[in-house]
Amino acid sequence: MELEEDDEEDGDIVLENFDQTIVCPTFGSLENQQDFRTPEFEEFNGKPDSLFFTDGQRRIDFVLVYEDETKKENKKGTNEKQKRKRQAYESNLICHGLQLEATRSVSDDKLVFVKVHAPWEVLCTYAEIMHIKLPLKPNDLKTRSAFGTLNWFTKVLQVNESIIKPEQEFFTAPFEKSRMNDFYIQDRDSFFNPATRSRIVYFILSRVKYQVMNNVNKFGINRLVSSGIYKAAFPLHDCNFSCESEDLSCPSERYLLYREWAHPRSIYKKQPLDLIRKYYGEKIGIYFAWLGYYTQMLLLAAVVGVACFLYGYFDQDNCTWSKEVCDPDIGGQILMCPQCDKLCPFWRLNVTCESSKKLCIFDSFGTLVFAVFMGVWVTLFLEFWKRRQAELEYEWDTVELQQEEQPRPEYEAQCNHVVINEITQEEERIPFTTCGKCIRITLCASAVFFWILLIIASVIGIIVYRLSVFIVFSATLPKDPSGTDPIQKYLTPQMATSITASIISFIIIMILNTIYEKVAIMITNFELPRTQTDYENSLTMKMFLFQFVNYYSSCFYIAFFKGKFVGYPGDPVYWLGKYRNEECDPGGCLLELTTQLTIIMGGKAIWNNIQEVLLPWVMNLIGRYKRVSRSETTAPRWEQDYHLQPMGNLGLFYEYLEMIIQFGFVTLFVASFPLAPLLALVNNILEIRVDAWKLTTQFRRMVPEKAQDIGAWQPIMQGIAILAVVTNAMIIAFTSDMIPRLVYYWSFSIPPYGDHTYYTMDGYINNTLSIFNITDFKNTDIENPYIELGNYTLCRYRDFRNPPGHPQEYKHNIYYWHVIAAKLAFIIVMEHVIYSVKFFISYAIPDVSKATKSKIKREKYLTQKLLHESHLKDLSKTMGLIAERMGGGVDNSVRPKLE
Repeated sequence: MELEEDDEEDGDIVLENFDQTIVCPTFGSLENQQDFRTPEFEEFNGKPDSLFFTDGQRRIDFVLVYEDETKKENKKGTNEKQKRKRQAYESNLICHGLQLEATRSVSDDKLVFVKVHAPWEVLCTYAEIMHIKLPLKPNDLKTRSAFGTLNWFTKVLQVNESIIKPEQEFFTAPFEKSRMNDFYIQDRDSFFNPATRSRIVYFILSRVKYQVMNNVNKFGINRLVSSGIYKAAFPLHDCNFSCESEDLSCPSERYLLYREWAHPRSIYKKQPLDLIRKYYGEKIGIYFAWLGYYTQMLLLAAVVGVACFLYGYFDQDNCTWSKEVCDPDIGGQILMCPQCDKLCPFWRLNVTCESSKKLCIFDSFGTLVFAVFMGVWVTLFLEFWKRRQAELEYEWDTVELQQEEQPRPEYEAQCNHVVINEITQEEERIPFTTCGKCIRITLCASAVFFWILLIIASVIGIIVYRLSVFIVFSATLPKDPSGTDPIQKYLTPQMATSITASIISFIIIMILNTIYEKVAIMITNFELPRTQTDYENSLTMKMFLFQFVNYYSSCFYIAFFKGKFVGYPGDPVYWLGKYRNEECDPGGCLLELTTQLTIIMGGKAIWNNIQEVLLPWVMNLIGRYKRVSRSETTAPRWEQDYHLQPMGNLGLFYEYLEMIIQFGFVTLFVASFPLAPLLALVNNILEIRVDAWKLTTQFRRMVPEKAQDIGAWQPIMQGIAILAVVTNAMIIAFTSDMIPRLVYYWSFSIPPYGDHTYYTMDGYINNTLSIFNITDFKNTDIENPYIELGNYTLCRYRDFRNPPGHPQEYKHNIYYWHVIAAKLAFIIVMEHVIYSVKFFISYAIPDVSKATKSKIKREKYLTQKLLHESHLKDLSKTMGLIAERMGGGVDNSVRPKLE
């Protein structure tokens, strides 16, 4: 499709018929419009809950909204062009068999609502084209699982079946008009449910042409809405969310969903997935099924995480190294070297007393146990979700969905090249040659790579900020750890730098997100995927790659780079040749990583809730007050829905993205923050109900779409699960101090390296802080407040190096090499153990359960048998009629043989 605005183009208006296409010049005589077939105008009948045309017989399947061109304030020429395009489009819709009825708004005389109805013949024709599966006969194979002795407990959590009745199950098959008698058609009005009717009508709306410009077809309702010719296009909600419909024939499914799903009092209940799927389509249904299953699995992870956190909390009194830091006779006597060149003073180790106590909670043996557990948990979650997904595919008839999906209209519009299909050996049209496809892929990949580099540049900017502001905080924050002011106790220069940098990083992340969303959509449109599933998968990979770098880069920096390449006080390493690299607290960077995760996860949750809930609610509230001030007239259903917020072109894409980013935080860095699953659990319990409330009350009804699975998000989660094993092993090895403590306990606390006669952690702090001679500073401008600290000649720093005067002074000592060997051994052992368990679990748990496989095979067999028997019955009937005709002219003695 062309990307130019339609309002500035001159072309030919296209009028279509089933057998021919009529082309009218754009600037023909406007009064000569006998070729246009226009919808009938009818007055609102005063029934606000009506879902039918004025005659009360034809159901409204879709609504188009436009502003009367004669009452617009634009230029007259522009209005006339838009009017003719709209009239041509509506005329072509009528030519395609759709029935239209127009009604003016009761509150705004400028607005016109065009109601669209698809009659039986059109529904049947396009159901066959779209390969829609429809009922053959009732199915008694699909039985719901029983809970046995737990039934009394689970009944409280289940949806009330007296309110939301279970859906009847059917054998289904792709619809064929030639076999219409085989299908379970009891009532033509209910054979196609409202969601299926809307799908079919939207399929037609997306492909009907309205203009030809330089031999390029212009078509589709999306293009008309984006160019302003129509203001909106949507299917109708079936009733008001707060009360049932006055029409007794209406099932009031929106009201039932709000009452049993979106209302806060239903927060503890299971979701009515079958009704969600029936009302909103399989695509939304599979999202809420996945989100609900993910939340259930988080309950186990949250319990184990809280247990590990409590273990660290209650065990902190046994944290020997923290006691040494806080002890005035140990930590209070250790003078630490300055952490920058000019403004940073010498400081006492016990300044970090409070942060060391907090670190004991997170940097404990429970952290190691929890990291191993989460490596197994994520595999269990993914494998069991595959099984659950397979069950939903069977129950919702999406097992063979890939064969049904039609090309996108944007793809079809560009199919100008003819090639021979390798399988069918028939001619088919494609949008570009192999060379053209390679060029597009190269350009798209280059654009994505450029934006990733831009994110990395922003991360470098944050690092430079950290290095610069740390000097300021070191010079201005109070230095006395014994003061009563809580700021003096908790807000160390490292903590202040970490908090402010995390907040700035979060703001930059949000800004870059807003910009890149538009860029990713442009890149994917240029790439031109064939089907809607391909389009969404391509956009998903681009967006997640960007978001991965955007959200996680600062965490990766703190976990694996900060404090690792700092040199030593006499020979520090400089960033960009100017800024001295950051150092970690004496206890490591684990607490800072925890702070970063808390701020980003919490800030992201708050921001998303503001963006997703508060914003549409405020917009609807403002619109409601404006309408009340204009008119007190009762508005029809289509006008009430028009004033709701549109869901957006990408639908649930951002909902998935939000949850997958959270999934990354829960798995990739969980070794530093065992409470992450608990925060995610609380957020998701609210997220399910907030999303449900938003869909049922604040947004227009989305066009129902089919979906077999969660798409590209599944392999993304599998990739995160594999990476999470590595990141958590490296966090424990390189970010926490667990390995150095274990090495000291088992090797360096006793002879030949230690002085103790038994294994102990006593003396750990003194043993693991290296010594530096102050006279060896290369920069003589260092601020050195000897007046406050006494006339010291030595200071300590965090590293494993030989002391001054040693033959290899300031070189790494034997402790360092023991620690490095232990860290590498730990990573290898932990990775191999968890990967082995993951492989065994993946092998032991099949993707599709045996019961589901049997049901799928059984249903397929019975469906084929049913169609085959029906075909034989039709054939026998036909042969009988032929035999009767032939027997009419034959002797009676021969007739029995023929029969």
